[in-house]
Amino acid sequence: MSLLCVRVKKAKLQGPPDKFNTYVTLKVQNVKSTTVAVRGDQPCWEQDFMFEISRLDLGLIVEVWNKGLIWDTLVGTVWIALKAIHQSDEEGPGEWSTLEAEVVMKHDEICGTKNPTPHKILLDTRFELPFDIPEEEARYWTRKLEQINSLGDDEYSFQEEVQKKPLPSAASQCSFEDADSAVDDRDSDYRSETSNSIPPPYHTTAQPNASVHQFTVPSRLQQQGVLRESCADSLQNYDLDYREHVAISPAGSSRYGSSCNVSQGSSHLSELDHSHESAHGSEQEDDHQEKESNHSYHSSSSYQKDGQAWLREQEQPCSKGEEEKVCETEEKRADHSAAKLPLELEKPKDVDAGAQVSYHGDNEPPPFPPARAHWIRAINKVRLRLQEGQDEADPSKPPWLKGGPAGGLYGIDSMPDLRKKKPIPLVSDLSLVQSRKAGITSAMATRTSLKDEELKSHVYKKTLQALIYPISCTTPHNFEVWTATTPTYCYECEGLLWGIARQGMRCGECGVKCHEKCQDLLNADCLQRAAEKSSKHGAEDRTQNFIMAMKDRMKIRERNKPEIFDLIRDVFCESKLTHAQQMKTVKQSVLDGTSKWSAKITITVVCAQGLQAKDKTGSSDPYVTVQVGKTKKRTKTIFGNLNPVWEEKFYFECHNSSDRIKVRVWDEDDDIKSRVKQRLKRESDDFLGQTIIEVRTLSGEMDVWYNLEKRTDKSAVSGAIRLQISVEIKGEEKVAPYHVQYTCLHENLFHHLTDVQGSGVVKIPDAKGDDAWKVYFDETAQEIVDEFAMRYGIESIYQAMTHFACLSSKYMCPGVPAVMSTLLANINAYYAHTTASTNVSASDRFAASNFGKERFVKLLDQLHNSLRIDLSMYRNNFPASSRERLQDLKSTVDLLTSITFFRMKVQELQSPPRASQVVKDCVKACLNSTYEYIFNNCHELYSREYQTDPNKNQDLPPEEQGPSIRNLDFWPKLITLIVSIIEEDKNSYTPVLNQFPQELAVGKISAEVMWSLFAQDMKYAMEEHEKHRLCKSADYMNLHFKVKWLYNEYVRDLPAFKGKVPEYPAWFEQFVMQWLDENEDVSLEFLHGALERDKKDGFQQTSEHALFSCSVVDVFTQLNQSFEIIKKLECPDPVIVAHYNRRFAKTIGKVLMQYADIVSKSFQSYCSKEKLPCILMNNIQQLRVQLEKMFEAMGGKELDAEASDHLKELQVKLNNVLDELSAVFGNSFQTRIDECVKQMSDILCQVKGTGNVAANARNTVAQDADNVLRPLMDFLDGNLTLFATVCEKTVLKRVLKELWRVVMNTMEKLIVLPPLTDHTGTQLIFSAAKELGHLSKLKDHMVREETRSLTPKQCAVLDLALDTIKQYFHAGGNGLKKTFLEKSPDLQSLRYALSLYTQTTDTLIKTFVQTQTAQGSGVDDPVGEVSIQIDLYTHPGTGEHKVTVKVVAANDLKWQTSGMFRPFVEITMIGPHQSDKKRKFTTKSKSNNWAPKYNETFHFILGNEDGPDAYELQVCVKDYCFAREDRVLGIAVMQLRDIADKGSCACWCPLGRRIHMDETGLTVLRILSQRTNDEVAREFVKLKSESRSTEEGT
Repeated sequence: MSLLCVRVKKAKLQGPPDKFNTYVTLKVQNVKSTTVAVRGDQPCWEQDFMFEISRLDLGLIVEVWNKGLIWDTLVGTVWIALKAIHQSDEEGPGEWSTLEAEVVMKHDEICGTKNPTPHKILLDTRFELPFDIPEEEARYWTRKLEQINSLGDDEYSFQEEVQKKPLPSAASQCSFEDADSAVDDRDSDYRSETSNSIPPPYHTTAQPNASVHQFTVPSRLQQQGVLRESCADSLQNYDLDYREHVAISPAGSSRYGSSCNVSQGSSHLSELDHSHESAHGSEQEDDHQEKESNHSYHSSSSYQKDGQAWLREQEQPCSKGEEEKVCETEEKRADHSAAKLPLELEKPKDVDAGAQVSYHGDNEPPPFPPARAHWIRAINKVRLRLQEGQDEADPSKPPWLKGGPAGGLYGIDSMPDLRKKKPIPLVSDLSLVQSRKAGITSAMATRTSLKDEELKSHVYKKTLQALIYPISCTTPHNFEVWTATTPTYCYECEGLLWGIARQGMRCGECGVKCHEKCQDLLNADCLQRAAEKSSKHGAEDRTQNFIMAMKDRMKIRERNKPEIFDLIRDVFCESKLTHAQQMKTVKQSVLDGTSKWSAKITITVVCAQGLQAKDKTGSSDPYVTVQVGKTKKRTKTIFGNLNPVWEEKFYFECHNSSDRIKVRVWDEDDDIKSRVKQRLKRESDDFLGQTIIEVRTLSGEMDVWYNLEKRTDKSAVSGAIRLQISVEIKGEEKVAPYHVQYTCLHENLFHHLTDVQGSGVVKIPDAKGDDAWKVYFDETAQEIVDEFAMRYGIESIYQAMTHFACLSSKYMCPGVPAVMSTLLANINAYYAHTTASTNVSASDRFAASNFGKERFVKLLDQLHNSLRIDLSMYRNNFPASSRERLQDLKSTVDLLTSITFFRMKVQELQSPPRASQVVKDCVKACLNSTYEYIFNNCHELYSREYQTDPNKNQDLPPEEQGPSIRNLDFWPKLITLIVSIIEEDKNSYTPVLNQFPQELAVGKISAEVMWSLFAQDMKYAMEEHEKHRLCKSADYMNLHFKVKWLYNEYVRDLPAFKGKVPEYPAWFEQFVMQWLDENEDVSLEFLHGALERDKKDGFQQTSEHALFSCSVVDVFTQLNQSFEIIKKLECPDPVIVAHYNRRFAKTIGKVLMQYADIVSKSFQSYCSKEKLPCILMNNIQQLRVQLEKMFEAMGGKELDAEASDHLKELQVKLNNVLDELSAVFGNSFQTRIDECVKQMSDILCQVKGTGNVAANARNTVAQDADNVLRPLMDFLDGNLTLFATVCEKTVLKRVLKELWRVVMNTMEKLIVLPPLTDHTGTQLIFSAAKELGHLSKLKDHMVREETRSLTPKQCAVLDLALDTIKQYFHAGGNGLKKTFLEKSPDLQSLRYALSLYTQTTDTLIKTFVQTQTAQGSGVDDPVGEVSIQIDLYTHPGTGEHKVTVKVVAANDLKWQTSGMFRPFVEITMIGPHQSDKKRKFTTKSKSNNWAPKYNETFHFILGNEDGPDAYELQVCVKDYCFAREDRVLGIAVMQLRDIADKGSCACWCPLGRRIHMDETGLTVLRILSQRTNDEVAREFVKLKSESRSTEEGT
């Protein structure tokens, strides 16, 4: 055996181009193959053919034919001797051959040609080199075969298997997806007995994440592994019958088989129903699937007239793994290193080690024939070439989108690895690569009828028979009312024709009799019946008349409807000659059908279901009668069962094709009523239903469910009956049942109209009305199927299901999903909407379907899977740019919904996957793929879609086209592409996919999926960036804004994200913080710049209304801008917002405090300027105002506690700064105010008069007050007016307060508080005032040359002046508040000093005694102590007090002296009303004794004006000196109030160095020191001013 490869390239024909429509026929060894027809004088075919050659002494005949309207004409012939053809495995350029007009014959065989024509043809012919497979692999397959042979039955042949099996069932469509998705279907897709096998080891692993699952099919027809698919959905035939078969898949010999059409995004795999492989086998598969994955070939061809086919292309998904040995061997042998595959080839898994499909139990496999190897090599070669061609043809398409239906396999859950592949359009308008014009292709419908030449030939004849004399227009009966003279029975229902006369109807032509109600049920042709009757009665002339009438009818039919017969001829590829002969035969068979027809019929009554209950028990006792012609038989009775099983077989002979089989079901009754009935009628039992079967509708072996029908309108009937009918018609002994024949007709017709005529496009008939769904083709084709169905009893639901199966192979063609959806909806309605009269469940009705329950369920399962796969690529398959495809998308979802409805209502499954959920999953899968695709091809897609400047060089190096840590350019582009996807889903797909408004909004799902995927990538990218930080913080901020916009625009309101805090702010937190850090430096720099500018301009007011300068505005403008950026981030995470606010609060604090510091430092130097200090203070105040505003802007009370505290603290600091500046500013006026007050003092001194001012003299006091105030008022007037205009209100108040303080203090200091004149007094007061820090005040008093004391009048003038000053500072409410002025300590201090001026000496002394309660207390370092006893006695009559004081001793006196030490004790009573009493006593002195004892007693008499609390004793220890003043050792003071309660007291008093007094005591002392004429006052001042004298030697 040798493999001949012929490539028909092109031709050059002489003549006008429009004359030629040529095709080429190749004949060799009784095998014929034909190319397609091509128009023009230079046709180009470029088609490959392969032939297995066993005789090399023959030749190859090449004929070029020109297609004609009626017949084709021969253009020319070439004969090539096979011996002359060279051997090569490389395709050559070909040779031109001249076409010749005639052939030369020798021994009835062609041996050459003669008479050259001007036409030429270019052919490339060669024999493939021999080829073997490696030994190891051969051994593997041999071993496999042995295992399977041992598993199989002892003896069976494949052909028997084929004939035993019912119709081949639909194959699976499955995807390359993860381990579970197809078999264990994650969406719990309902499947029919799926079986999943472990693939053999000789496979490569294709796409990294792919694996194929195969599903079982109860048919062995696919086990051939012949790839029954093609681009044009025609089937590939390798010119093999079942016995000698190329095992393209191991299926031929093992359980592992798949014949599949791999379309873009889906694979169509046939399934094997192996009896030993019914379990899922997923456990074993898990062990294998990572290493291996099942792949299958895809081939395409075009179907030709004689049923042969030629190999046009062969391709398969390829592996990234190592190139397999088969290919290596081939390459080594051929030594053509150039032809390396771009993607390494998968080793053909189907190298079957010599296994033949038909085997007979022998365990030794036959040897491997070399022919198989030739085939496999040829296939690989073609595939190699195809792949090379594809790569050259269109480099823009990625490998998984290459032309041809077998682009690649991608499942719902899988995503192509796009990283190393070329991109496709964002939303591809190649909705499907054009070659995928079919969906599940032929594998889905398993249209084996396209290959079965024997069946096709038979169906061809039967179709002609049905159409030449169609039932729909047969001769009607000529009924007339008729009177029976003898008992006559109705031909239709077999009931008696009742009545005396005019009992029924009789046909005048054929004589058939029936009830009037039954006449419409009779559908046998009148002419045929008449001819049959006449021939039986020997009326030859009458018979001839009828036969002539029938002939005429057939002629008219042929003349009127030639298109019908032309179409039938084309569909079955018959030549005109054969067709003409066949027409004659068929016409004759119609005429003979009445007389020469005979058949043997075997009927098995199997069972019934859902019968009516006729008995009172609620049940029935059914039996069945079967009648063929006049022969009637009955089954046994099954008692009390509405679903009886009989399993009884009956045999009949029939000699009339117009006969009927009448099957009736009865309920047996055995009561009196039935017996009476039996006397009157033939029927005594209750009627349960009937089915009448035309004998002409029987063919071959049938296992059919028939619905039980009524006999009359009154019948109550329900249920169905199952019959197995076997018919052997004379001359047609071995034929398929009519349902199979109908399938063959329908499929071939569909194939012809779609693939041959329509180039793969399904033509959808334009039909309207309720029954539009029953119109499958255009008028001519529809008439053919309808007539066939009517003639041979094919129910309309079977037609519908068959058409649905055909459409399944083209479900991706435009408009088809809508048709399929309608069709399935009506099939659903047929089974699910049961009538009230029947009690059969929908699933039972469906189980009784003649189409085959398993077959249809499998078909729907595979279709469902395919639809899911295609919906998972809806962007490519249904581009938004095409409205038609969008409509198809909607219809596809409707179809999915119909499948779900079918599963729920017809199959009655518990919870099939909801259509909405399935679509949702598909949409998500598609979006996952889309995202990964745009992610991997972002730069290119963006450049193409959005690049504004086409000249701009966009060629980035590949490594920079993806995300980079060096820049952020990638992400904004990705966001733009994501938005375009979401928008497209929202605007284009959501309105289309609107069947589940509550559950499925594509736009929202799109946004959710895109965001989720984007979030993962973005988060990871930002983590990487955080480690390296190679970009500017501003770039990160800009990206943050884009991400925020994307989230807010599309994601925020989605149910999954609503009310949740999103993650994205956290990705950018570090970068925002970085930006805030940088911003702080910028802000500080800006602040210095702004201050410098402001300083240069002299701190000008920004406008006449604004009282501050521009630096404040500038600083806050910059801060506000910074904050605005943070605010615009609209960060939804409160925690992160708090972090930002804290950080920004620190920046604000730093900037404002720096401003305040700079101003504070230079403020002193500006105080001499008129307005500048005010503007600077205004600036600080304005900082506070703006800070408050910023606080509110940042959230006010809602602001994070830490940030809030920070800002409040800052406000306090600024307030303090303002206070300090005000104080500095106020103090700067001290000198000028001093001058003014001195002038006031001078004027005041000139005011004369007594203290008691007469009423009429009050005006003079006011006048004096005005005079006194004039110097101060002149100063204040100018300044306060200026401040009022220049200062902000808050600043003004602070300045006024400071001025008020300065004025009050200065007046008190210079006018009210007197200077001390007496030198000793001065010294004493100095020492007493040291602790009070009043040294400065006293020194000020000392400076004055003259001594002054205020008279009462001067006090009154001063009092009035104070009121005026107060009014002035209040300024009618514009200045300081009255309450503040009243309560100000400075005014109170001044007032108090003034008030003391007017009090008597006694009052002042009493005030002193009562306020100075701690004069001697707290002696930390005593200089000795004195022991005293005091007794207090109050006279009961006069109330006078008498105080007796006994000085006992002194002790521990600390004193150093070089001379005599003579200590004595001086005791003085201090208090009011003492001027006329003895106030002072002294003890004797004791010489040189540091612990002297005195024991002397003294008596003081006190008046009764005041109580003891107004008096005190002052004890002073002195050293007596003769020639000079005594020296003071120490002083102690005792308050009489302390002993008033007890009446007497004895204690040791510690001696202190001086008297302690507070401010009040000092003021009293100063005032009394002015009263030089008052002896008591003088003495008091001297006493209180005394302090310890300086010791000798210190």
